[in-house]
Amino acid sequence: MKFDQRKRVLALLALAACAAWPGAAQSSRPNGPAAPRSNVLDAKQLLADARTLSADEMQGREVGTEGGRRARAYVVARFKEAGLKPFGASYLQTFQFSSRRTAGTREGANVVGYVRGTARPDRYVVLSAHYDHVGVRDGQIYNGADDNASGVAGLLAAAAHFVRKPPKHSIIFVAFDAEETGMNGSRSFVARPPVDLKQIVLNVNLDMIGRNDKGELYAAGANLYPQLRPLVERVAAGARVKLLQGHDDPKSGPNDWTFQSDHGAFHQARIPFLYFGVEDHRDYHKPTDDFENLSPDFFVRAAETVLAAVELLDAELPERPKN
Repeated sequence: MKFDQRKRVLALLALAACAAWPGAAQSSRPNGPAAPRSNVLDAKQLLADARTLSADEMQGREVGTEGGRRARAYVVARFKEAGLKPFGASYLQTFQFSSRRTAGTREGANVVGYVRGTARPDRYVVLSAHYDHVGVRDGQIYNGADDNASGVAGLLAAAAHFVRKPPKHSIIFVAFDAEETGMNGSRSFVARPPVDLKQIVLNVNLDMIGRNDKGELYAAGANLYPQLRPLVERVAAGARVKLLQGHDDPKSGPNDWTFQSDHGAFHQARIPFLYFGVEDHRDYHKPTDDFENLSPDFFVRAAETVLAAVELLDAELPERPKN
């Protein structure tokens, strides 16, 4: 067979192994549309991670399901491949929670790793994205390509970058579970952090960065933490997407995203946050949120923008205000 065909077969076999045994999850770089060029991250791997996490084999990644465990195993494998260090013997932080949808207690697991800072290792930035989605409903798989395979892929791209180029602050990378059931993973993390909570100076959360017809990406949080606004404005000035601020006014009702994703748990703990995401689109929380409906050019540029923001924040982050 041709070489390209052979690579595709090997990628599919790797994904099949992931489906058969969650512990065997491996990263894959399947063929598809040519990835946009990027000088700061591996665009092909970014797309491959989003494709794999949103494949039908992941069964919508609902917390506590086989599909959720497959996705978790894939993220763990990619953390190891990137070179992130675990806190202790495992990357997993398990937790239990109650849900209105099911009786009894359910279990989830966050995937947690870190890179030690070179100048301020005692101060931690948490970079996060949730890997769970809503699973299978009425026989249809909700693949959640944008929500939030895209954010996890961006998280993995940032992890690889900061392992190669160590940051000034220590960075904790977290793929949260059970966001869709009420931010249970992030609430558990904040309640049982791997470091003293007072050492966490910022959360940067990624949730839906894979598509927007207008080329718009929002950075929410500076309205609540004004010390971050000048830094976001500097990132916006050089961004390859239209980086906007907003959706962070508690008086704006449903337009306020302060508690719409995992950054809300940090805000409740009075930890500053920036949330990067797009406005809802026609496939939001629908079975049509598939990889094929992502916008590769926008996705890569959005991931680059987030990376630029984290680099600037790492270099110039002001001291965390005392509570």
